[in-house]
Amino acid sequence: MRTSIIRKSAGDLRLPPNLDAAAAANFTWSQARAELQGLPGGGINIAHEALDRHANGLRATHVALRHLDRRGHRRDITYAELTRSANKFANTLRALGVRKGERVFLLCARIPELYIAALGALKAGAVVSPLFSAFGPEPIKTRLALGDARVLVTTTSLYQRKVAAIRDAVPALRHVLVVPDAPTATVPSGTVDFGEALACAADVFATEPTTEDDMALLHFTSGTTGTPKGAVHVHGAVVTHFATGRYALDLHPEDIYWCTADPGWVTGTSYGIIAPLLHGVTSIIDEADFDAERWYRILQDEAVSVWYTAPTAIRMLMKAGVEMARGYRFPQLRFIASVGEPLNPEAVWWGKDALGLPIHDNWWQTETGGIMIGNTPAMDIKPGSMGRPLPGVEAGIVRKTADGRLEVIETPDTEGELALRKGWPSMFRGYLGQDERYRTCFDGDWYLTGDLAKRDADGYFWFVGRSDDVIKSAGHLIGPFEVESALMEHPAVAEAGVIGKPDPMSGEVVKAFVSLRAGFEASDALRLELLGHARKRLGAAVAPKEIAFLPSLPRTRSGKIMRRLLKARELGLPEGDTSMLEGS
Repeated sequence: MRTSIIRKSAGDLRLPPNLDAAAAANFTWSQARAELQGLPGGGINIAHEALDRHANGLRATHVALRHLDRRGHRRDITYAELTRSANKFANTLRALGVRKGERVFLLCARIPELYIAALGALKAGAVVSPLFSAFGPEPIKTRLALGDARVLVTTTSLYQRKVAAIRDAVPALRHVLVVPDAPTATVPSGTVDFGEALACAADVFATEPTTEDDMALLHFTSGTTGTPKGAVHVHGAVVTHFATGRYALDLHPEDIYWCTADPGWVTGTSYGIIAPLLHGVTSIIDEADFDAERWYRILQDEAVSVWYTAPTAIRMLMKAGVEMARGYRFPQLRFIASVGEPLNPEAVWWGKDALGLPIHDNWWQTETGGIMIGNTPAMDIKPGSMGRPLPGVEAGIVRKTADGRLEVIETPDTEGELALRKGWPSMFRGYLGQDERYRTCFDGDWYLTGDLAKRDADGYFWFVGRSDDVIKSAGHLIGPFEVESALMEHPAVAEAGVIGKPDPMSGEVVKAFVSLRAGFEASDALRLELLGHARKRLGAAVAPKEIAFLPSLPRTRSGKIMRRLLKARELGLPEGDTSMLEGS
C-alpha cells in the first residue's frame, strides 16, 4: 500500500537544493532584489536582468534558447545573440514611434520571434501582452481592444485566419508585424515583415529607464461575468520571478530547463521566458503540439534536468501508458513541477513510477504573478497537496465573521478562502480600467484569491475548489460569459449557459446549455452546427465540447442565469438554495 507521504532523503537530491533551512530563514525580498543588477542610474527592467546581465558577462556564449520546430530541427540562440535580436526589435519599435507604456501584443506559436519581441518590447519600456494562438477572432478582438493595443506581432497564417477580419474593429492598432510562416508566404497588405524590419535595425539599444512600479506585462484572465480582466504587472515583479526560479523550480546554472506552457498564458511568460533567463540557464522551446513520444524524446535527447508542465499533460502521458515512458531514459532529469490546476495524488505517484521522480505540485494565479505555494525539492510530499508557502510569502485561510470582519482561521483542516498577505513584488497592481473590481480583491492587508482551501497541522495547503464559476480546462481559464456570448451570436440561440464539467484528462471541459429561438428545433445537425460556430469564433481551447438543448434556462428573479443550478443538475448534486430562482 502506498503511504500518504513521499519522504525525501539526501539520496533523492541530485544537487544540493537552493532552498534549505538557512536560505529559508534568511530570505528577504530586499536581499533577493540586491542580487539583481538594476539599471545604470537606478530602476529595474525585466529584459535587462534577463539578457544584458548575461550577454555582458561570462554567459554571453551560453545557449539561452534551444528551439525545436515542428519537424524537430534545432536552433540554438545564445544570450549574446538573443540580446542583439531583442535590441533590434526595441529599435524597430522606436522607429515606429512606439513610446514607453504603449502595449505590444504577441499572437504567435512558440517561435523564436515571439521571445525576441517580448524581450525587445520590455527593453523599450513597452507593455507586453501575449495571446494564446489558438484563440479565435472574437477573443483576440476583445483583448486587443481592452488592452489598447498599438502593435501586434503575429504570423502570416494567423493574421489571415484570425486578425484581418477584425482589424478594423481595433482602430488603436497602428502596426502589425508579421513573421512569414511558410516558404511561399507573402506579407499581407497593411503589415510589416518582421524579419526585414529587424534586418534594418541596429543591434545596440540602451534599455528604457523603468522603475519597479512601471507597467511591464498585461495578462488577461476571464471572469465569471462581463469581459476578461487585464491583470497589470510591473517590472518589479522580476524579483519574484528570480526568487521563485531559484527556490520553487530549483534552477542551477547548468540546467537544461523545459517549461511546456505557452507564453499566451501567464506561466509561459513568467516561467517560460523570464525566470529561466534570469538564471542564465538553457530553455527548451518546443513549437509543436503535445505528442507523448515526442515529449519523451525531448526529455531524453535534450537531457532536460528541470521540467515544468501541467496536470493535463501529465494525465495524457499517463493515458499513453507507463511502458512508453520506460522506453526512454532520463538520467539528467532531477526535478519535475506542475501547475495550472490541482494535481491528483495518482499523478504524483505516477511520476515516481514512470519517470523515477515524484511530480511537485505548486499553486499561484495570474494575479500573483509568480509561484506562491509549492512542493520544493527537499520537502516531503503529501500527494494531493499544493505544498507550503515559499519564503517571503505569508498565506492564510480566512473567512468573514458575522459582523463583516476578516478572520484568519487557525484550526487545521478547516475550509475557508485562501488569502495572501500583501507585499510580494509580483502582486498584480490592478485590473486594467476596472479599479473597483481590483479593490474588491483585498481586505486590509490580505489579497483574497477566490480559491477555497484548507491548511493541515504541518502547514501544507490543500485546494478545495473555486469560489466562482471560472472553468479550468487543460490549464486554461475560461470565462463562461465569453462562451455564452459567442453562442448567442448564432441566429438559432435564444440564451446560453456554460459550466465546467469534470473530465479525467482536462480537469474540466466546457459544456453549454442553450434554448432555441422560435422556428428552430433541436437536432444533432444543429448541435454540430453550434459546436462548429463556437469553435470558429472562440478557438478550440475555449469552445464548448458538449451542447445540450433545454426549453429554458434557470434564472434568478433579476434575470441572471443560474450556472450553479445547471452544474448541480448535470452532476446530480444537491441544488441548494433555490429561493432566488425565477418562478419559485
